[in-house]
Amino acid sequence: MSLSGPTNAPQTQISIMLVEDHQITRMGLRFALEQFHDLKIVAEADDGNVAVIKALQTKPDVILMDIGLPGINGIDAAQQIKAKDATIRIVMLTSHNLDQDILAALAANCDGYCLKDVAADQLVNAIRTVNSGGIWLDPSIAKRVIRPFVDQKPVATPVATSLSDRELEVLTLVVEGLSNQEIADRLILSTETVKTHMRHLMEKLSVSDRTQAAVKALRTGLV
Repeated sequence: MSLSGPTNAPQTQISIMLVEDHQITRMGLRFALEQFHDLKIVAEADDGNVAVIKALQTKPDVILMDIGLPGINGIDAAQQIKAKDATIRIVMLTSHNLDQDILAALAANCDGYCLKDVAADQLVNAIRTVNSGGIWLDPSIAKRVIRPFVDQKPVATPVATSLSDRELEVLTLVVEGLSNQEIADRLILSTETVKTHMRHLMEKLSVSDRTQAAVKALRTGLV
């Protein structure tokens, strides 16, 4: 997918604060995100304590927060920000992929968790998702997060059994944490075809996003 945003800028932009202690990384993020006309960088911080102060001063829509920071770490900073203003959405953008860090971030009421090797279009999707009130989990860690909540005896449902063989293939790869593009590459399909299969299987499973679809797939023993 192209990094360029829509041709016509929307009336409302998503204001973003970058919290990252490595200057080069922060500059790269700013450059990548500024290519999308519905995103606007309004503040930056390279320290956890400074991040809390600036967040409460500028009140951005979304904060991209690293975990490893000088001062207090990103999880503690996120917890303090959320305690003062729960309307600010926070996406942890980090190289940390340990279960304890992921669960700690979710316990701190963060709205998303992305690894730093995320593609630019996926990161933008994460920003837009949390800004609209959703939750975003990096596909590579989603299965690890949802598995404890579905560790129970599978329960078959008539709706689940109505999935086609191809839809089951797509759903299995969703549970494995693959993105739409990765699923398309694996099954030798176009991304639009994968999106169509995703839409159909979510309708059949009565869920609204891919994480819920993965949860239901595990609960019903489909995969």
